[in-house]
Amino acid sequence: MSETLTPMMQQYHLLRRGLPPDTFLLFRLGDFYELFLEDAVEAASILNVALTKRGETPMCGVPYHAARGYLEKLLRSGKRVALCEQVGEVQAGKLVKREITRILSPGTLEDVGLEEGEHNFTAFIVPRTLSKKEEIIEWGLAYADISTGEFFVTALPNEERLLDELATVSPAELLAPKSWEYRLKVIKSRWPRLQFLDDYLFDELGSAEILRSHFKVQSLDGFGAQDFQGGMIAAGALIHYLTRHLRRDIAHLVSLKPYRHHDCLLIDTATQSHLELVVSRSSSAMTLFSALHRTKTPMGTRLLRDWILHPLGDIAAIEARQEVIAVFLDQPFFLKELREAFVGIRDIERSVSRLSQNSGNARDLAILGTSLGAIPKIRALLEKMQNVSPAPLLSSLVLGLHDLKELRTTLERAIVEEPPAVTKEGGMIRFGFDKMLDELRQASTEGKEWIASLQEKEIQRTGIKSLKVRFNAVFGYFIEVTKSNLAQVPIDYLRKQTTANGERFITPELKEMEGKILGSQERSSALEYEIFQRLRAMVLEQLPCIQEAAKAAGTLDVLASLAETARLFDYSRPHMQEGRRFFVKEGRHPVLDQMTRDKSFVPNDTNLDGATHRMAIITGPNM
Repeated sequence: MSETLTPMMQQYHLLRRGLPPDTFLLFRLGDFYELFLEDAVEAASILNVALTKRGETPMCGVPYHAARGYLEKLLRSGKRVALCEQVGEVQAGKLVKREITRILSPGTLEDVGLEEGEHNFTAFIVPRTLSKKEEIIEWGLAYADISTGEFFVTALPNEERLLDELATVSPAELLAPKSWEYRLKVIKSRWPRLQFLDDYLFDELGSAEILRSHFKVQSLDGFGAQDFQGGMIAAGALIHYLTRHLRRDIAHLVSLKPYRHHDCLLIDTATQSHLELVVSRSSSAMTLFSALHRTKTPMGTRLLRDWILHPLGDIAAIEARQEVIAVFLDQPFFLKELREAFVGIRDIERSVSRLSQNSGNARDLAILGTSLGAIPKIRALLEKMQNVSPAPLLSSLVLGLHDLKELRTTLERAIVEEPPAVTKEGGMIRFGFDKMLDELRQASTEGKEWIASLQEKEIQRTGIKSLKVRFNAVFGYFIEVTKSNLAQVPIDYLRKQTTANGERFITPELKEMEGKILGSQERSSALEYEIFQRLRAMVLEQLPCIQEAAKAAGTLDVLASLAETARLFDYSRPHMQEGRRFFVKEGRHPVLDQMTRDKSFVPNDTNLDGATHRMAIITGPNM
């Protein structure tokens, strides 16, 4: 077959062969991504683009510069997408070198179609039995968001609890062992995009070795997940999938967080829906999330959603949060300043994640520089608050706000205010940051000034008033003369190209200066890219501290948001105790209360004790 294929199609088939199943290969040809054969036939209908042919080969394509929207469509269809780029120089008569640079999947997006306030999890489930023939005794679950670096593992006692937890996590991608496909029909009916992978990924010893290697530890005991056998198998399979199947660099997954179902209140799928916690059944209705959402940072927004869906089941942990909210409410002026300081913090987690996976750019460095620059003010404000009203949780969060002075000042000094999205064409680094870069830029600037003056000089020398000195990427710099003035062209002009309206010329002097300008521009862009890579490495050296600072800032943002909500609506701090009694005096439903602010809301008491009073029927406008 290879004898009948062109060299380019041989290259295509070689790259296509190594991809995981259900993966579209977008093959870069100049300014387009092209799809061929079965990929083209299927993708054309998803993307609503024309299906064409080259010989007998079906193909379709999308513009490279507008690929983002098309990628979103393909990923929303549940497919994976491999991006094949031209990595070698284009030379006439030679096949350009190409490599698969990224493999995207619905659960491993970094910057395509992601809402900043929502997670994007890839999840693995592993049923565990005492033997092949016995009933499932536990469901292992592991899930990670590679856009933020969060990685969780747990175990559920039965299928019903697993489905409830999946409804809470809402993974964009869900995978399980292939040999269990016939027994996971209920889960498949709820999650139609559930996919199955070969069983070798789910080997217990192999998964343990993968986890030890990834986290660079001798033992997994330090994670506190010894009783999550199925969950740890799922976690190892997830790491294998990300690194081997999708070829991802996941060095930013620096920790694994185990949690038990009794640590939090497990809210079943029906309850989540009926209470409209984070999703409304009506497009116009509010949810509990929207009623409480006053966070200023993307990390805080995601964490607030997690807190609502995973309510704490431990009184001490609940009271620790309440203490911080009370400190904020006791000092409203500090609270106002604190919330204003959070405005300067952008999505640290996703920026550092993109940089870690080598898909980030100078904009991510600028985001980090700006965001880390807000940390010292936040820390100073919190330390003042602590001096007045100490709280243990607040103290621990303050410790997580690492200053990282050298890194943030370097980034602020290095990156321009509005850097470009591309990293290899220059324009990222500030003047004055690197002496050699400044010299190359100066040479280029002086050359361009010389070119600008050349036009006026040649007009005066030749008497051709319409003479122009122009530039394009194919021919470089040239002098353009119209046909009617060709008789006045000096003898030292060398003809370069004939056009419909005249001729294009060069001079030895212009050719020499062109070489200096283009040479300095090329070296300048290359040096900027080297500087960018050095700054990226500097960021990754501080990866754990940056992630800890981002997590602390997000937590403080949520607590400050809840304090602001309590201040605005005059909420009271509930007293928590073990037992079945639930007593509320003049209670107000937060969603109904905010929806009816301009009308009268009738507060109502609730008194349930689990014995004499076990049910309350609420009627009227509050129901």
